[in-house]
Amino acid sequence: MTQLFRSSLPDRGLESTPVLPIPLSFDRGWLMDLESRLDKGGPWGDWKLSQLAVQGEESDLVTSFTELQCMKHLSGLSPLPHQMDTAHKVLFQMSGRAILADEVGLGKTIEAGLILKEYIVRGLVSKVLILVPASLVLQWVRELNSKFGISAIAQKKLYSWDNNIVVASMDTAKRDPHKDILLNNEYDLLIIDEAHKLKNKKTTNYLFVQQLRKKYCLLLTATPVQNDLGELFNLITLLKPGQLGNQSDFASNFVVDKRLPKNEDQLKGALSKVMIRNRRGEGPVVFTKRKVRNIPLTLSAEEKVLYDGVTAFVKDQYQESGGNLTSMLSLVTLQREVCSSRDAVFLTLVNLMKKLPPDSPKRERMMDLLQMIRTVKTNTKAETTIALIKEMNEKVIVFTEYRATQEYLMQYFRDHGIQCVPYSGGMNRGKKDWMMDLFRGRAQVMIATEAGGEGINLQFCHHMINFDLPWNPMRVEQRIGRVHRLGQEHDVVIYNLSTEGTIEEHILHLLHEKINMFEMVIGGLDVILERFEKKESLEKSLYKIILEAGSDEELRNKVDQIGQSLSELKEGINLGSENAT
Repeated sequence: MTQLFRSSLPDRGLESTPVLPIPLSFDRGWLMDLESRLDKGGPWGDWKLSQLAVQGEESDLVTSFTELQCMKHLSGLSPLPHQMDTAHKVLFQMSGRAILADEVGLGKTIEAGLILKEYIVRGLVSKVLILVPASLVLQWVRELNSKFGISAIAQKKLYSWDNNIVVASMDTAKRDPHKDILLNNEYDLLIIDEAHKLKNKKTTNYLFVQQLRKKYCLLLTATPVQNDLGELFNLITLLKPGQLGNQSDFASNFVVDKRLPKNEDQLKGALSKVMIRNRRGEGPVVFTKRKVRNIPLTLSAEEKVLYDGVTAFVKDQYQESGGNLTSMLSLVTLQREVCSSRDAVFLTLVNLMKKLPPDSPKRERMMDLLQMIRTVKTNTKAETTIALIKEMNEKVIVFTEYRATQEYLMQYFRDHGIQCVPYSGGMNRGKKDWMMDLFRGRAQVMIATEAGGEGINLQFCHHMINFDLPWNPMRVEQRIGRVHRLGQEHDVVIYNLSTEGTIEEHILHLLHEKINMFEMVIGGLDVILERFEKKESLEKSLYKIILEAGSDEELRNKVDQIGQSLSELKEGINLGSENAT
């Protein structure tokens, strides 16, 4: 028996190991049972099978296969309950393919890191590709290394993609020669941040991701539905082809029109198998407070003349177009820019004039507007912003909608002795990281455009100035989410600049008075908008009101009607949530 036992093991020098005598008092039943199994050539007679048996015994020491084993390997991170729950669902209910759709600031990156770490600890993942906007590449690398002990590297142009865990921008990955290299690889896990950018299945980004070979896949986005239900179908099909059937099946089963769903309970059931969405205000997550200060401004006489001139021009063009809203969007933008800076208006006017034929009657009116611009010597908003910044004497991020205003403010602030840095979507990755480091370490002010606000984390700053406001409440919420997020230790103060007697005054009234979105964390904001926009987007509704209102009073009344509709939807959603609990 001893010879048989030795012959079943690999050569480990056992011949030279003395066989210890078995004490007479030893219960020989176990030994005889083992000898019997070995003599019969049972599973213990094979070394590999014996190893499996040992692993099986060791597995009994694990209290549950569904516990996260990675937690014992994370010394500097204490995930929140909702993040643990999300990781657990993805790992054990969704087979590693999911859309992580938490609202801004709830820690989707932490959830993705937990899932990745768990797969690595369990030996199920080694080859990983993480595709993110260029501005977030180094942020992802730092978080994975510092919080999870995951040796991720940032892909650069000269690398050969040989590292096991690579973080890269989508733009780099889809370009030649990188594209062919990646398409010839197989990945255990693919993670894509800001995945809503893949919503159009005809884009090169979508087609590229569709072709990547991946076992597990995570898509991260705070806005899984932005314009229509077809976008959601595209994302889920990218993740799990066939989950919602084909395009015609989905349309017939779940869509009345692109914004209006049907069979909602059935659709929610199908979505719950692939998408997790945690909301603020749900669960035990505690955020600091939001404090809002609305700053009303009175335009100078020259600024008011320019505003009235642009408004009259835009309305006249709308009447001449026969009420064609599509052709008017650039002109409505012109009216909004007047409330921001003369530089923004000037640039748009010049670009519009370039597209006109030489004999166009619009040219003369546009030239009159350019003359009005030359008379404007001050910027009331900029002056007020300087006073606010000096009063707070702390770091602040200033958001503007327009690049021309951003450039104007950069020069204006510097002229007034304020250290500031720009941040915009057009910057390359290196410059964005540099600007962020300068803001964190030296500059008091960051001036960001809307594109620059996506994905950046600014917990070290708790003052935010909306130099001009987006008309989409979700975009306002995303701005605030840059500073009001997990890890923010101070109450966040939000300053909203609003010029009296202009459309800005009405928009601020709508956002603040009617849905109170600045101070209150509205978990259901996207649901409110989704229900409101079943037929027409909020922005489009506002465009029409501006162009068609015959007086300022009519404009206010119509904006109030929209506000009342949003308020009622909000109350209905809150009441539904209370009844559900």
